[in-house]
Amino acid sequence: MKKLFIACALLLGTISAAQAQATFGVRGGANLSNLSGDLRDEEMFENKLSFHAGVLLNFPVVEDFFSIQPELLYSRRGFKSSGEEYTNLLLQTRRREGSVNYAYLDLPVLANIKAGPLYFELGPQLSYLLSVNNETEIYDGSGNRIASSRDEKSKDGLSEFEIGYAAGLGVTSRNGISLGLRYNGAFSDFVKDADYFEGDLANARHSVFMLTLGIKFSATE
Repeated sequence: MKKLFIACALLLGTISAAQAQATFGVRGGANLSNLSGDLRDEEMFENKLSFHAGVLLNFPVVEDFFSIQPELLYSRRGFKSSGEEYTNLLLQTRRREGSVNYAYLDLPVLANIKAGPLYFELGPQLSYLLSVNNETEIYDGSGNRIASSRDEKSKDGLSEFEIGYAAGLGVTSRNGISLGLRYNGAFSDFVKDADYFEGDLANARHSVFMLTLGIKFSATE
């Protein structure tokens, strides 16, 4: 499956680059992620702020109206767990906050429709899980962070591939700069082991809102 994912990415890139007036670009921005689905103890999971970055290829089907745009993005998503307060051995009040981070390689293939400066996009997305890590932060009674740690975790119990979709809208300028809001949803659960995370994520799917800035460069001859 990993080889198939890489082959699809290379094939789409090769086909796109070969098209007349194909345009190369870069994209990056912020992610606001959480979980959706039939979650146990849903109040435990809070929104998490992260980022995405990558490259895109855009080639027109109907000039200045309809185009196909495959992208290859590094994207981090996950969730924050609700914090908890405790008293340490010195009778000092502390607050512990944690988050779980999933790093993915995303391959969306988007249909892009322009209406003047506005654009609308929709298409399927295939994602490959690169890594997982947990972050923990400790705050004192005044809200000052006094310690933090990060632990790499195994991908055991998780599906490496995720099938989903992307949909969004935004504005674009004549010089190739665009600003958009996109939503990434999933058709498949990302947990395959029912005991992962003590069973709380058995029916969980990633849900991500993206504020994304894109820059397209001159069209190829």
